[in-house]
Amino acid sequence: MKWSEISVHTANEAVEPISNILHEAGASGVVIEDPFELTKERRDQYGEIYQLDPHDYPEEGVIVKAYLPINSFLGETVEEIKNAISNLLSFNIDIGKNEVSISEVNEEEWATAWKKYYHPVKISKRFTIVPTWEEYTPVSSDELIIELDPGMAFGTGTHPTTVMCIQALEHIVTPGDHIIDVGTGSGVLSIAGAMLGAEHITALDLDEVAVRSAKINIKLNKVQDIVEVSQGNLLDNINVQAEVVVANILAEVIVSFTDDVAQVVKPGGHFIASGIIQQKKQAVKDAMISSGFDIVETIQMEDWVAIIGKKQ
Repeated sequence: MKWSEISVHTANEAVEPISNILHEAGASGVVIEDPFELTKERRDQYGEIYQLDPHDYPEEGVIVKAYLPINSFLGETVEEIKNAISNLLSFNIDIGKNEVSISEVNEEEWATAWKKYYHPVKISKRFTIVPTWEEYTPVSSDELIIELDPGMAFGTGTHPTTVMCIQALEHIVTPGDHIIDVGTGSGVLSIAGAMLGAEHITALDLDEVAVRSAKINIKLNKVQDIVEVSQGNLLDNINVQAEVVVANILAEVIVSFTDDVAQVVKPGGHFIASGIIQQKKQAVKDAMISSGFDIVETIQMEDWVAIIGKKQ
C-alpha cells in the first residue's frame, strides 16, 4: 500500500491547531520537526536523553508531517487541509510560510519513518514519556513512566505546552483530588494526574478521534478506573466541582471560558492554562483575574507560557 506524506512548513504557534487539522483529515499521528530542539540545552536536571540529527530539521519555522493513504479522495482532502490551515489566520494565529508539500512513500517506509523522532524523554522531576516499542529502565524508585504510541495519540507528550502542564500538576495535585482535563487530546495530562494520586479525572475533548485516542492511552497506562473520557465542548454540561482544571488549548479559547472554569473550581483550587504564546500571555492573565483567580505562577518554555491561577 502506498501513502502520501503531507508536509506543512509553518510557525511554532500553529503546530497544535495544524496537528489537529491533520488528525481530523484522517492522519493517525504527526511528526514535528522544530529546529529549536537542536539548540536546546539537554544536560539539565533531567539528564541528556538522546542525540538529534540537524538534517532532520528546517533552518527556520517548524515542519509538521502526517501520512494519509493514497485514494481517489486524496486531492479533495489535501485542499480541505490547506483551507483549514489558511482559516487559522481568522483566529490571529501565525501560520508562517504555510508551504504544503506532498510526496509518496511505501507502507514499510511510513511504518518506521517517524519512530526515529520519538525516544524516551524525561520531562520533569518524576515523569518520563516512553514510546511503547522502546525498552526503558527507570533511573529512580519514584520515577513515573507514561507510555504513549504517537501512532494513536494527539502528540507525543513532549511539546513544551504539555511539559509545563505536567510539571504544574506535579506541584499541585494531592491524593484524592478531582481533576478536569479540558481538551485532553492524547490523554497524557489525565494519565499524569492519575499517577500523582488523583481520585477521579474527567477528561473532555470535542474531537471524537481524540476521545478514542485518549481512551486507548489511558487503558495502556492502566488508569481507566480513575479517568473518565467523554466527548464535550469545553465545560458544557459539567456540573461537578474539582480541585484542579487543566486546559492545554489555544489562548483565544482559554479567554472565552475562564468564567466557566471559575464555576467548577473549588475555592482554593487551581486552574492550569497552557498553549499560550508570549504575545497573548497578558490577555489570558487578565481574563483569569477577572474571573476570580489569583495568578500564583507563570511558567515559560521556549516561546510558550503556562499560567497557574488559584481561585479566591
